[in-house]
Amino acid sequence: MAVFESKEKMQTVLGGLFEKLLEDPIMGPKFIETNIIICFNISEPNAKLWVVPGDGDKGSILWGDQDMKPTVEMTLSGDTCHKFWLKHISMPIALAKGLIKAKGPMPKVLKLLPLLKPAYEAYPEHAKSHGLSIEKE
Repeated sequence: MAVFESKEKMQTVLGGLFEKLLEDPIMGPKFIETNIIICFNISEPNAKLWVVPGDGDKGSILWGDQDMKPTVEMTLSGDTCHKFWLKHISMPIALAKGLIKAKGPMPKVLKLLPLLKPAYEAYPEHAKSHGLSIEKE
């Protein structure tokens, strides 16, 4: 069974994680400075999650099809997304195995790496608070 039993559960967990990070007084402005639009094409359950710099004051989380072009596009399953944020799978391994497909300019992708640390730190407790297992399978 998939980690996220429904699209709504995934939206609550992943959307909530990114909203928390965008509201962070350090992380939020750093993300806005990158001026990068990220689109996660997620399967099982199917959804599109957008993390966008917004109006330059506060980033935004959007769902579904949007009338904009992503700077970075990541295609992955909900289970892979969960494992990635728990650090049970690394980006290089996921890319090599085809679990994550990434499109976008590598220098821009590399700009995002320092922003991942707060997400890695926040996700286990955040996932657990929503009833998801954080144990390695």
